[in-house]
Amino acid sequence: MNTVFLVIVIFLFVLAVFDLMVGVSNDAVNFLNSAIGAKVARFRTIIIVAAAGVFLGAAMSNGMMEIARNGVFHPAMFTFREVMFILLAVMISDVVLLDTFNNLGLPTSTTVSMVFELIGGTFAFVMIKLAGDNADGLSIGDLMNTEKALSMIIAIFVSVAIAFVVGSLLQYISRLVFTFTYKNDTLKWKIGIFGGLATTAILYFLLFKGVKNMTFFTDEMKTFVSHNILAILGVTFVVSTLLMQLLYFLKVNVFKILVLMGTFSLAMAFAGNDLVNFIGVPLAGLASYEDYVANGTGIASGSYFMDALNGPARTPLFFLIAAGAVMVISLVTSKKAQNVIKTSVDLSRQDEGDEMFGSSKIARVLVRASNNMGMFFNDILPDKYKSWVETRFNSSDAKLPEGAAFDEVRATVNLVVSGLLIALGTSLKLPLSTTYVTFMVAMGSSLADRAWGRESAVYRVTGVVSVIGGWFVTAGAAFLLCFCIALLMHWGGLVAACILMAVAIFILVRSNINYKKKVDEEKGDTVYNRMMRTQDKDEVLALLTEHVTSTQANFLGYVNDTYRQITDGFINENLSALHKAESSMKHKREELKNCRRKEMVGLRRVDPETAMEKNTWFHLSRNACESILYCLRRIEDPCAEHVDNNFEPLAQDQVKEFIPLRDTVLFLVKRTQKILETGAWDDIDEVRRQGSQLKQSLEQARDAQINRMQASKENIGIAYVYLNLLQESRELASSVRHLLRATKGFQDKA
Repeated sequence: MNTVFLVIVIFLFVLAVFDLMVGVSNDAVNFLNSAIGAKVARFRTIIIVAAAGVFLGAAMSNGMMEIARNGVFHPAMFTFREVMFILLAVMISDVVLLDTFNNLGLPTSTTVSMVFELIGGTFAFVMIKLAGDNADGLSIGDLMNTEKALSMIIAIFVSVAIAFVVGSLLQYISRLVFTFTYKNDTLKWKIGIFGGLATTAILYFLLFKGVKNMTFFTDEMKTFVSHNILAILGVTFVVSTLLMQLLYFLKVNVFKILVLMGTFSLAMAFAGNDLVNFIGVPLAGLASYEDYVANGTGIASGSYFMDALNGPARTPLFFLIAAGAVMVISLVTSKKAQNVIKTSVDLSRQDEGDEMFGSSKIARVLVRASNNMGMFFNDILPDKYKSWVETRFNSSDAKLPEGAAFDEVRATVNLVVSGLLIALGTSLKLPLSTTYVTFMVAMGSSLADRAWGRESAVYRVTGVVSVIGGWFVTAGAAFLLCFCIALLMHWGGLVAACILMAVAIFILVRSNINYKKKVDEEKGDTVYNRMMRTQDKDEVLALLTEHVTSTQANFLGYVNDTYRQITDGFINENLSALHKAESSMKHKREELKNCRRKEMVGLRRVDPETAMEKNTWFHLSRNACESILYCLRRIEDPCAEHVDNNFEPLAQDQVKEFIPLRDTVLFLVKRTQKILETGAWDDIDEVRRQGSQLKQSLEQARDAQINRMQASKENIGIAYVYLNLLQESRELASSVRHLLRATKGFQDKA
């Protein structure tokens, strides 16, 4: 029996390694998005600074792991077997949930995940105990720490709202002070005071959220800091103000220093304080196992109660250093971390571009309400003030570093405000989520910076709502998943525990394999990225033309493969092929929408007169692509339904009639694709003539089918499906001709 529990402990630590890797991938957004978004340094330099903070924070952590040991449940009321099942359920749920969110590219909170998993797993056993024969006089409060769970939920709601409002307000003030052209202006004394305030805020954050909890920080030092905090901060402000002013006179980029300092401090505090989210559960399991082996001889695992977990936990230095090393390696190598960071940076970037999220009803309502409120304040504010504000927020002459999403002023505000709010929450003993605070500060500062224009606001708001909704979905999913897993373990015992461990490993391995395939398949849109980086309107025009023709050529390649797949699937009654075609068309539809959105952004960046000339041809070509995709859907849907119902297949005479027509359609699509790829526009008249002949042939076949339907008693079901196939094939050929003509017109105007 002890051997099985030892295996569970080992498994907890194995999952903890994956949890560290997954968790760091998710939480990297907390301390990397500002530095990366502002391009204050090379990516390697930013990673080195953050990695140093992560390793130092982890290695010097005090290792107190009370949340996993007794923060949610009262261990004296639970047996060794129950505690091990709760901890195992937490780890299985945590890894699966966090990996799922990282694959989706959405930031979530490791703190909330772990706490709600602990609540869910504990609640399962609480219900079992209360329903048992020995539940006389027991209540939920006797078994669970309900007060802590409630304080966590309240803190989440409050921190989200406060972070957004404070981030917006301070960014608005900072932009009034520095403007978007701060690099061209004489900063004079402003940069010294701003740098002093920022440095003082960072130190305050470190004292309350980072260094104070390190192993070298003795009780005497904590008492001294608490009694002299104002004096320490005052001296820090004076010294740092003078130092930053001196650095400015020496031509040093003070903003860059502040952003890197903030990145280091957030990374250090994250590792030192959030480490419990990753290794607290396996360490609690190890402590439980050691106590049971030492003191539970001759006592069944279901009868030995875990009073020992009420005592303080001290984590061996080896575990802290090992955890720090795993976190640093994950931070440096994780592609998922970059994916999550991209979501946060993309939603807060200053310029327009490819929007990751679509439009939603709630976003449209919020944007409309905000516009109405803005118009109200615009009417009551003095004209002089509005004119002055417009000069401070004029970003037309601002130049961001290549690839940057926003400037160094906003990056500094993001880090300083995040640090201050987290430190304030810690001093008030509120269990704030660093993920929630940093993300909402970034969203608030981007709103204040007018990064959400009327063309992008609805997409950005949809993204923010999606991320926030994902946070609360995480809490509910963590609770329910862990609750169900804990119940399965209770009913199935150690056998169920072993099966669930195997399932967790399988899911995790499969998820990583699938994610790797997804990354390998995705190719960066280099043409679009170059188009967004350049300021030369002629180069933008050339790149836009290249992007339009290349994406349309790739689309025609897809059309060729899918049309063949659908028709072969129908003729051969291959339902699986038809369903695959249906699934791929849904993905292709979204891809077309994203391409159109990208190219519309590019079209707005070319010369206005040229844009007017190109606009009609551009929309005609994109409409033709959508029409072609619609034809494919209209062909696939009745074919799939017919095959799925096992109706009469297509007659051999009809197959012989259709195959030559189908091959001609494929030939037309292939030739059109080749023209777009090679630019052989001299062949366009010949291809369009072939397309016209093909339309006539399909019309003749359609008329012949109608005559057969009227003159004979053939199966009406297959007759209508075949008639639809001929009609939609004709429309597809017609749309290909329109696409070729529109693309040629677009090219000529270039």
